[in-house]
Amino acid sequence: MTHHDFTMPVTEEAARSLRVGDTVTLDGTLFGIRDRTQIEMFDRGRATRFDLAGHAVIHTAPNVRKVAPSERFPAGYEPVCIGTTTSARMERFTRPLMTQCGVRLVIGKGGLQEDSQAAFRELGGAYLAIVGGAAALETTWIEAIEDVDLDDVNPESLWKFRVRGFGPLLVGMDAHGGNLFRDVAGEAQSRRAAVLASLGVTAR
Repeated sequence: MTHHDFTMPVTEEAARSLRVGDTVTLDGTLFGIRDRTQIEMFDRGRATRFDLAGHAVIHTAPNVRKVAPSERFPAGYEPVCIGTTTSARMERFTRPLMTQCGVRLVIGKGGLQEDSQAAFRELGGAYLAIVGGAAALETTWIEAIEDVDLDDVNPESLWKFRVRGFGPLLVGMDAHGGNLFRDVAGEAQSRRAAVLASLGVTAR
């Protein structure tokens, strides 16, 4: 297991260097995105003025406060609590994020499914898992909200964060077929069967 410090954006080669169980810390730019954001982009054909190529996106709809734009708050938003949401319901957007926007890394909770795994393998990407319930800590890793697009769907806007020391994040799915979520589920099923057998119960 290896630790990787990435200053964003990253190359396909860098994304493919990640293996399940590695850890990653990000510096530079991180984009916040959620269900409605991606519905607008991929179902309704709305373009963003942001260049996402080589970047990471995090599944989030942050709690922010509207303030006067300043050097500290360039987009006119103060980050209050920026937590990560469950990724599973955004499964269908991984491939278009990568093919149409050039995204390399997806950050979220709970993992993604087989089409995302295939997209990571074919296109060169990875899923980075974050600990659930760590929103207060995550917020300290965000230096500023630098810009925002598609803000009519706030808080599910497309957020451009400036981050420092964002992590460590755990590589949960990689470009080589590694999948921590699948492995953990398999191990849990195996242990369940063993416990039931020890109790004389037939597993169903």
